[in-house]
Amino acid sequence: MADRFAEWQEREAMAESMIPLIGRLYRDHHVVTTIYGHPVINRSVIDIIKAHKFVRQIEHNGLSLRETYPVLAILAGLDLGPARIDIGKLAVDYRTDGAGLSLADYVARQVAPVSNENKQVLGAGQDVILYGFGRIGRLLARILVERAGSGSGLNLRAVVVRPGAAENDLQKRASLLRRDSVHGSFRGTISVDEQNHVIYANGVAIQIIYAQSPDTIDYTQYGINNAVVIDNTGKWRDRQGLGLHLQCKGVDRVLLTAPGKDDIKNIVYGVNHEDIESDDKILSAASCTTNAITPVLKAINDRFGIEHGHVETVHSYTNDQNLIDNYHKGERRGRSAPLNMVITETGAARAVAKALPALAGKLTGNAIRVPTPNVSLAILNLLLDEATTVAELNDFMRETALYSSLHKQVDFVMSPEAVSSDFVGNPRAGIVDGKATIVDHADGRRCVLYVWYDNEYGYSCQVNRILQFITSTMFPSVP
Repeated sequence: MADRFAEWQEREAMAESMIPLIGRLYRDHHVVTTIYGHPVINRSVIDIIKAHKFVRQIEHNGLSLRETYPVLAILAGLDLGPARIDIGKLAVDYRTDGAGLSLADYVARQVAPVSNENKQVLGAGQDVILYGFGRIGRLLARILVERAGSGSGLNLRAVVVRPGAAENDLQKRASLLRRDSVHGSFRGTISVDEQNHVIYANGVAIQIIYAQSPDTIDYTQYGINNAVVIDNTGKWRDRQGLGLHLQCKGVDRVLLTAPGKDDIKNIVYGVNHEDIESDDKILSAASCTTNAITPVLKAINDRFGIEHGHVETVHSYTNDQNLIDNYHKGERRGRSAPLNMVITETGAARAVAKALPALAGKLTGNAIRVPTPNVSLAILNLLLDEATTVAELNDFMRETALYSSLHKQVDFVMSPEAVSSDFVGNPRAGIVDGKATIVDHADGRRCVLYVWYDNEYGYSCQVNRILQFITSTMFPSVP
């Protein structure tokens, strides 16, 4: 027992030593460090230890701080440019394929593409406006503020809201940003300048603008130019409505955080973001469910082929529903959300085809709203073109989550005790639950995959990835 406690103290000490190295890489070199895709910037000692513990679920062997600390120390001594560097994968790759090199030589070779001489040059920065400050708007604000210290080039300049009824409206909005019943407290400090209608979050000045309609605002009077407006109100979803933003001085592009209508491109980052063209002034980030299932479906279709399938979404209730029974224009949604499971429709299955045309007409879908505040579950019942087994399918999804081009979108877990709340704050679009995977033993073509997703935070991370892509502020990744 004493040995176990001494080992724990050693891990604590190493994690404590890692924190200043992580901070310096972040602020001085614009390097975002991760452990198997999970950021460790501004994280506690316990968070860092738990990130290492998580690796055992997806790799055949675990990951020790004794392996990652030397990697981090070497990185801190190199002249690096802006990048995302996964110290967990670097440590494991060296363990399995060090090619006879010393750790210092191996790390230097792996990060050579992002060395200072090859670095991505940062521009003056991109102004960002959040139109609406609800669940997604506030999470996007947290993400943008948290990453402001890396010099990522995305500058949250303003939030637009309708005039509130309360005299202390600004304080209330700041409090909602500061405290969140699902996602916890804001990581940092928040203060309010009532006179100038500004919220300061970790030193970032966020101008609060009160307006009833997008086309009534002149953003240039606030020093905002060529901005990307992220409309997370859902009020306008067609070109005519969203085009109101483009009539404002200081706006260059609009990104909708809901499925777009008309011929607006619905983008699922990782699947069809390369379809974005420079003259696409209005874009949609599709829905949270579409983002959760499309990357998984793309991976499965590319490898095994999909003849047809059905998507059943078990979705947390949202603000669109009523707390207690009351009138609602939608069927069933007027019934109490915290007290009922509510069958409702979803367009996510059809929307998949907008991002992944190969599956057009092959999917049906439905949804059940359930009494949980966040984290949803998509059940993919598929008939494959090629037979497989549970082991083969899980191994493929694990490899997809770790090493494919979809590694930022797809996560994989094999915990026998995992439940929905375990995935609050997961930055991936969807997490495949390997323990729940089913394959029909008769012919191996019928399978069922269970995909968890944080329908708030995971989706917000996908929106941020589109934002980074269209503004050329996404850093190269290693490995």
